[in-house]
Amino acid sequence: MNTREDRLSVSMQKIPPSGIRKFFEMLIGHDDVISLSVGEPDFPTPWAIREEAFYHLEKGHTSYTSNWGLIELREEIAKYMSRYGMTYNPQNEVLVTVGASEGVDAVLRAILNPGDEIIVVQPCYVNYTPLAELCQAKIVPLDSSVNGYYPTADQIKSLITPKTKAVMMCSPNNPTGTMIPRAELEKIAEVVKENQIWCISDEIYCELAYDGFEHVSIGSFPGMKDYTIILNGFSKSFAMTGWRIGYIAAPAEILAQIVKLHGYNTICAPIFSQYGAVEGLKNCFKDVEKMRVSYQQRRNYMYKAFTDMGLPVPEPTGAFYMFPDISSTGLSDEEFATQLFQKYNVAVVPGSVFGLGGQGHIRCCYATAIDKIKIAMERIAEFVKELKKE
Repeated sequence: MNTREDRLSVSMQKIPPSGIRKFFEMLIGHDDVISLSVGEPDFPTPWAIREEAFYHLEKGHTSYTSNWGLIELREEIAKYMSRYGMTYNPQNEVLVTVGASEGVDAVLRAILNPGDEIIVVQPCYVNYTPLAELCQAKIVPLDSSVNGYYPTADQIKSLITPKTKAVMMCSPNNPTGTMIPRAELEKIAEVVKENQIWCISDEIYCELAYDGFEHVSIGSFPGMKDYTIILNGFSKSFAMTGWRIGYIAAPAEILAQIVKLHGYNTICAPIFSQYGAVEGLKNCFKDVEKMRVSYQQRRNYMYKAFTDMGLPVPEPTGAFYMFPDISSTGLSDEEFATQLFQKYNVAVVPGSVFGLGGQGHIRCCYATAIDKIKIAMERIAEFVKELKKE
């Protein structure tokens, strides 16, 4: 007779809950807590996008779309990708997904066989590793912390074996806010082509770059289109987290496989979200720029505050996260985050949930109102001062 455990997937039972969502759930019912934990813009979605969605709802446009997504949206995405020097056919090289997170899952399931190896640049977004593990792949972590929190071509090359199927990375990075320099990306592209592996490039934060830095997609280098799978979406840059709208841009051969899974498990992204995204790409980049400027101001404040506390922290050049090293306090990152929440009503995420290079750090999101950031930083400074006295 089967036990209760036997009736469940062994692979699923091995997957831990999201470390980010754990701290998010702790916030429920605590209105007095300042959250720097979840990567969600505090801005509302730009009005033009909301108005476009209202219009289509009023017109009764509430049906399914093609599994691929609205052709109008795919055409706008293809135009957008051309800004970064890439050409994609909207008919069969762009797929609209239910957020970029669905895209991660679909891509990994489409390319990985049991026993395949995938190099995952860490620290990284928390869903990469467990979703690859569900494919029964072997995770080969690359610790980017030894090189200023971005991967190098030499690191990737040293980890490639005959079983390597892909390398997965994110730039600008979550949780560190660092970007891979163009010169290094070019070298990585050569390693990828030489070894004929996939490069899965999460570019969800590409519009959020600071200090004159500009996003460069690895897919824009000569010959890289055939080896690159780009994940992107509207949640971060356009403040559309709850709309659940993302996309994959990739060669037709891989999207032909991915769209089968997408059709079975989600059918399509919500139609009103798709119409809103069309409007965003056509008319809302001024709104994106206003948000980016505001994030940069908040980044400057938070960076100075952590520096003044004596906590080492890489200065983010993109995204909206900061990753200070709190090991000098004598607490683990889990202990630090838990006690900060319990004693000072500030929520952050322990760095260890993001993989190698994250231990002894905390992730703080500065997509939070500046007045709340100021209060939170005062509380963290007080906590750090208290710990260093002990």
